[in-house]
Amino acid sequence: AISSLAFFLGWNHATAFFHANTHQSASPRTLLNVATQEAPPVPEVEGEQPNGTGSEDDGVGMNRDMPQHAKPQSFATKCATLYHPNRGAERGLAPPVYFGSTFLLDDAAHGARLHEKREQPYTDQDGFVYSRWGAPTNEAAALQIAALEGVDDVAKGLGKCLLFNSGMSAITSALMSTLKAGDHAIFPYTVYGGTHEFVTEFAMSWGIEVTFVDAAGPEGPENYKKAFRDNTRVVYTETPANPTMRLTDLEGVGRVVDERYGSADNTPGTDPHDRKRPWVMCDGTFATPYHQRVLDIPGIDVSIHSATKYLGGHSDIIAGSVTSRSEPFLHGCSKVQKLITVPLNPMDSFLLARGMRTLDVRMQRHGENAMKVAKMLEAHPMVAETFYPGLDSHPDRYLADSIFSSGRDVDSDDDEVKQTYGGMISFITLGEGEDALRRARNVCERLRVINLAVSLGGVESLCEHPASMTHTMIPREQRLAGGLHDGLIRISVGLERGKDLVEDLKNALDLCDEDGCDV
Repeated sequence: AISSLAFFLGWNHATAFFHANTHQSASPRTLLNVATQEAPPVPEVEGEQPNGTGSEDDGVGMNRDMPQHAKPQSFATKCATLYHPNRGAERGLAPPVYFGSTFLLDDAAHGARLHEKREQPYTDQDGFVYSRWGAPTNEAAALQIAALEGVDDVAKGLGKCLLFNSGMSAITSALMSTLKAGDHAIFPYTVYGGTHEFVTEFAMSWGIEVTFVDAAGPEGPENYKKAFRDNTRVVYTETPANPTMRLTDLEGVGRVVDERYGSADNTPGTDPHDRKRPWVMCDGTFATPYHQRVLDIPGIDVSIHSATKYLGGHSDIIAGSVTSRSEPFLHGCSKVQKLITVPLNPMDSFLLARGMRTLDVRMQRHGENAMKVAKMLEAHPMVAETFYPGLDSHPDRYLADSIFSSGRDVDSDDDEVKQTYGGMISFITLGEGEDALRRARNVCERLRVINLAVSLGGVESLCEHPASMTHTMIPREQRLAGGLHDGLIRISVGLERGKDLVEDLKNALDLCDEDGCDV
């Protein structure tokens, strides 16, 4: 896997860039020699200039990878010919966007090899064939997420990442690659509404048995353990939970899974459906790898993110990622992506990679602002409860410091890193039933700096009311059982001035009743 630094070195030709960083040999058509970064020799065709382009400095810019092609002479053929920039483009600092849907082949045997390969996230020495099976810009962004997830470390074990066209596409692909009719899966009560909808409206109708548990706090691992069956194939976690901000003890979950089912068998070349130990998955969208690298936790197999959120960070793309160290899982997920779901398109892959360049500094500011907002909410008389992992009042505060690493590296000094706890806050307005619903809606609609909108993790602050917006598809009884109160409001704290956000929320809370709150 690639280091996050290497992604920005600006090697402009895809195969030279990717294979240099995955310790694989370059494609036969590589423009640069990955060891010397010099152009490889081009064989001459009798009666033609090399590559049919004329001299090296003639500016024609024909495709230098296809020496058998003649220089076009007719107007129509010139129109239909692929013209490429002269050498030197690989020195562009920013990585390019590759929009091509298909890729040149050396010969028929080359095409045969590409079609016979076992599906995997990244290309090998044979390069790319078709963008639904893998594309350069997508792969570059995936390599960077893999590095942020920590699976670029040989000592810990190498892994790979797949990028999808949405967070839900990532979630459903991970589940479809590991579950089949007759299998059993365990999910937390408090899970993203789209995940819940897929499980109840699709997976269960396909013959997959599902159990929901309370995954939060010290009893979370034991609650999972009580739900184990012989046919359990997926143990799904989401931490911090959306939208309650409750935390799951992932080390405890991994431990109880190991105690019941033993260690994982990830023999390369095997079928992910054949493994007897359940696949332990974690949706860590709220924390991001800045705070939580779940694949470093023993027993956790799969890390999932809605990259639409903090990883992209600018509310301008829809994307999702799935990362793992397991070759069988990555093969199964790649096959689902190839045949059912969709890889992230080149332009959004580029934007995602650009957004990740500032993830470290953005997450720091999100956390600093969120603590200011959380303290105000906790003190406001119209707020019944505030859920923020950095507050002493949070029910899972004992887990927070071990989960929220705040970008620390192994060799980081304490004075280098300011401890933060993410940018997501939930709070409950005072009252019950209809009173709570009305007050929560009023707060959301009277904000003047914070935006009323779904999603999260962008530079701008957003608020939403789950009971009337994102979680309306969950029955009220189940919603309440998972901690989703009628008056619960979720805030994604952005990068604005912290004081502006505090004042905006305070004013909206002061006016949360029709005639104003008696404060």
